Amino acid sequence: MPEGKFRFINLVEPVMPFLPDVAQPEKKVPFKEKMLWTSITLFIFLVCCQIPLYGIRSNKSSDPFYWMRVILASNRGTLMELGISPIVTSGMVMQLLAGSKIIEVDQGLKKDRNLFQGAQKLFGIIITVSEAVAYVASGMYGDVKDLGFTNAFLIVFQLFCAGIVVIILDELLQKGYGLGSGISLFIATNICENIVWKCFSPTTINTGRGTEFEGAIIALFHLLITRADKVRALKEAFYRQNLPNLTSLLSTVLVFGIVIYFQGFRVDLPVKNVKSRGQNSSYPIKLFYTSNIPIILQTALVSNLYFFSQILYKRFPTNLLVNLLGVWQSIEGSTQSIPVGGLAYYVSPPHSLADILNDPFHAIFYLTFILTACALFSKTWIEVSGSSAKDVAKQLREQQMTMKGHRDSSLLKELNRYIPTAAAFGGLCIGFLTVLADFLGAIGSGTGILLAVTIIYQYFEIFVKENADGSAVFW
Repeated sequence: MPEGKFRFINLVEPVMPFLPDVAQPEKKVPFKEKMLWTSITLFIFLVCCQIPLYGIRSNKSSDPFYWMRVILASNRGTLMELGISPIVTSGMVMQLLAGSKIIEVDQGLKKDRNLFQGAQKLFGIIITVSEAVAYVASGMYGDVKDLGFTNAFLIVFQLFCAGIVVIILDELLQKGYGLGSGISLFIATNICENIVWKCFSPTTINTGRGTEFEGAIIALFHLLITRADKVRALKEAFYRQNLPNLTSLLSTVLVFGIVIYFQGFRVDLPVKNVKSRGQNSSYPIKLFYTSNIPIILQTALVSNLYFFSQILYKRFPTNLLVNLLGVWQSIEGSTQSIPVGGLAYYVSPPHSLADILNDPFHAIFYLTFILTACALFSKTWIEVSGSSAKDVAKQLREQQMTMKGHRDSSLLKELNRYIPTAAAFGGLCIGFLTVLADFLGAIGSGTGILLAVTIIYQYFEIFVKENADGSAVFW
């Protein structure tokens, strides 16, 4: 690459010394130490999720980002209001720009890798400030006039600092001090916390049938103890409406099991070293080739549709085009709204089997949309993320590896037989499992469960790898 050639990524170079940075570990970090740093990172995240923002006046308005919080690991009204939104957005945008060759980056050069990571950080910081200002200006924390300049500035500053902390924690894990990445850890924790809370929540709610506990398991014991008719109490614990029940819990366990089962599906392509005889290995192509990326992208798309549809419907409730985009209705006893018409309604999951029977077209449209979107996102992602058959063939050739029993010239052809199919079919399976979880009424939504299981399985694979390396010793 010519030295004198100007590239867009070079614009980041002057600000690199001012960006927050975590130094590379000088030696291999022991497994115990990795566990310690991962625990510290998780503890800091959970503490930030509980610290309320100083200076807010109101937090009772409808939350337009409610549908996005499952993938953003965010908690409303706290330091983790933005969650991982800035780093996820910046990471995906930069990956798309690099994959589509709009930004020229050579990942084989250390300087280019550092500049690319610096650009992601800078873009993440810009998004953090922009989102913080937008949140305050939109009146999420009260009217700006009531807040005053000082409180408005303090809220933005708190969100900015929390955003920097999230970026540093994510980089800390990714550079080898901990396990996995901060993004995966925070998403899985947020979803699992929600599932555990809905199972064991001690919060009491008056439903008109008397006081009930929110948690499905606690409600089971409470109903069996307090109700004289034990059969009816058991039936209510399994099928009660508008609150977590045992059927939802069992559905969640079932979906967990199915996803873990499908995670093991893969094709191992035998590869060998061109120069060294006897050096054979395999290149695994998993069914879930793109992991949970399709469902993250699909959820981000739908969440943004919900966000803009809600805002437009509040301002122009009688406009025909706005109604085609989505019609919203407030939930009784809650500040949240649900879509009841328009495109936003048809891309939202049915809430129960009764909803499916009452409006089968909604269920069919939702199923078709999820399957198509996940398959297309999966196929598109391999092209822009450097994991297509062409990219894998290039990587194998650089490592002087080729497929056993095939000529080097046929490597790309053989990879094209597996990778695009695995990406599309894997995306389709991810979409189907999401729909299955939603139709069964699983706790935490189909998207949340799929994200949690795939991330937990990734961590399981990390533990297995650490054991294989002989460093995962606890005693």
